[in-house]
Amino acid sequence: MSTSAEHASDAPTSTGEPELKRVLGPKLLLLFIVGDILGAGVYAVTGTMAGTVGGLVWLPFLLAFVVATMTAFSYLELVTQYPQAAGAALYAHKAFGIHFVTFLVAFAVVCSGITSAATSANVLAQNFFGGLEVNGWMAAPGQGVITAVALGFMLLLALINLRGVGESVKFNVVLTLVEVTALCIVIGVGFLAMAQGNGNIGEVFVFTDYQDKGLFLAVTAATSIAFFAMVGFEDSVNMVEETQNPERIFPRSMLTGLGIAVLFYMLVAISVVTVLTPTELEGIRESEGAALLEVVHKGSPDFPIDRIFPFLAVFAVANTALINMLMASRLIYGMARQGVLPRPLARVLPVRCTPWAGIAFSTVLALGLILYVTSDPDSNIVANLSGTTAFLLLCVFTVVNVACVVLRRKRDVNRKVFFTSPGPLPIVAALLCAFLAGPWVGRDVVQYQIAGGLMVIGVVLWLVTWLINRRTNTRAGDLTALDG
Repeated sequence: MSTSAEHASDAPTSTGEPELKRVLGPKLLLLFIVGDILGAGVYAVTGTMAGTVGGLVWLPFLLAFVVATMTAFSYLELVTQYPQAAGAALYAHKAFGIHFVTFLVAFAVVCSGITSAATSANVLAQNFFGGLEVNGWMAAPGQGVITAVALGFMLLLALINLRGVGESVKFNVVLTLVEVTALCIVIGVGFLAMAQGNGNIGEVFVFTDYQDKGLFLAVTAATSIAFFAMVGFEDSVNMVEETQNPERIFPRSMLTGLGIAVLFYMLVAISVVTVLTPTELEGIRESEGAALLEVVHKGSPDFPIDRIFPFLAVFAVANTALINMLMASRLIYGMARQGVLPRPLARVLPVRCTPWAGIAFSTVLALGLILYVTSDPDSNIVANLSGTTAFLLLCVFTVVNVACVVLRRKRDVNRKVFFTSPGPLPIVAALLCAFLAGPWVGRDVVQYQIAGGLMVIGVVLWLVTWLINRRTNTRAGDLTALDG
């Protein structure tokens, strides 16, 4: 999840505000999409997936890619018809015209950013201490220390966010290169092991039913988990007002970005399976976000690369968390400014001009999430947080796919069409997203509790704001004006 940088041009809009400068061409847009997808996801979920399906860990990545691509077709049809930066909330509003539904979609996106950032914080802490341990600088700490570092990292993100973070395209390119380098290390270690005869490529086609689910349920559950690694492509629609000729370059860039991402993920999966034994594959489920570190550590015993890799992973994961918290705080600010959340949440620092109330609110929610999931010593922290993120976004994607069908029927026959999702594909995508969001995929009940609790907080705040607006005869603004 991310928020677009505000590069203003000199040309004002009809409202008197300057337009965003269109700085993104096809190459920079592609790098933005690839960098957004290749973040914390693959570090967070690979271990859990391997502990579910064994050597077939590449298959859920492929299936998640198929579902994500179907949804991407719907996004492309909508973004080329409505080239504005509000994303899913805009499409829901255009399709249904119900402000409460639009609010639910927007707040679900906010919550997904917060849960994703909380996931990244835990993955970052695990890789950070894994790097210290591999280099012999300290022994592995307990869960309490890891949690403390994750909490401290969230507070650090809040301070950075308060200071003001200019999201430049060049900075995104650098971070993307770091993320790609880290994944290339994992892939290189796996293929080196195969070249030296130390890897077992035959395991790639072996399904191991570690949890007695059966092939269909195990692969379905792992696909639902893998979806967390495929999200991010939808954030690019928030860059549409800064993209040159978006109707032409968006389809190719988004689909190419998804293809590059799944190629990296499948190669990483093959490396994991060939380096680790079946017993180790079962064990890395409990290692949570440190699975790729274990692969590099075991696969390159004669090279110091495993001493560098964890810190590259920390850098990549930190970038994901920062982008997520930027997005969440600014969406909260936007909703408060439009009068659908309490207006005090729209308060801005006078000098820095950053939304301090939205930053504080999103940070408190993230800290509470981390403390909640770590209160149960037997829970898989990263799996529960990443699973909650995937669940929230699968719900949003279901709405977007349905909105695509509705808006297709409302389309002006005289309006130029730049991209259309093939036939009934949006309906198929909506059904698949809804299916993967259901309890039959083996999703832990705590993930529904987290998502439900966050949405209840939002609905309560919305209701309080609605009552205040009604008493003061104040009308809420149009949610489609949200700055995504």
